[in-house]
Amino acid sequence: MIARAAFPFRKSAGKRSVMARFSRDRRGLAAIEFGLIASFLAFAALNMADLAIYSRDRLQVENAAAMGTQAAFNACPLAQVPATTNCPTLNSSVTTAVHSTGLGNSVSLASGYPSEGMYCVNSTGVLVYVSDVNSRPDDCTSVGSPSNTPSDYILVQVSFTYSPLFGFSAAYILGTTITRTSWVRMG
Repeated sequence: MIARAAFPFRKSAGKRSVMARFSRDRRGLAAIEFGLIASFLAFAALNMADLAIYSRDRLQVENAAAMGTQAAFNACPLAQVPATTNCPTLNSSVTTAVHSTGLGNSVSLASGYPSEGMYCVNSTGVLVYVSDVNSRPDDCTSVGSPSNTPSDYILVQVSFTYSPLFGFSAAYILGTTITRTSWVRMG
């Protein structure tokens, strides 16, 4: 039998220091790692939710602008063109339609809208303003399309102020005011 004195470097289990035992203890390490990783995952999930809500609200604003122009077209027949002067229900119809989306009265009609003007399509296919409705030109020579005739368009512009879910959201990068414009040809 080997005597204990032959291995003097060996310590008994009771004499280990508390710090040495703590540094070797691996219990709870997974919980700590999960806590660190879960906080980053929660931040990413909240950003994704915020971006999804922002996208939905942006679509609702686009829908509100389109509904406003559709209401202008439905409320004012061609006999009442120019609609801004001859159609008494234009503003109320557009405002009611703009507020009929899921965002309700949070969507606002921009100042000066609905507006109306004479527009021509230029040689590159872009719609260009040529005059107001009271001074309609005979053709679209001013934009390089003399064979075309100007058309009456109504514009509706709406805006909505988005408020992100939390302060460090990625939606702040996109901006908090969402503005959309829609057009409709009246004649």
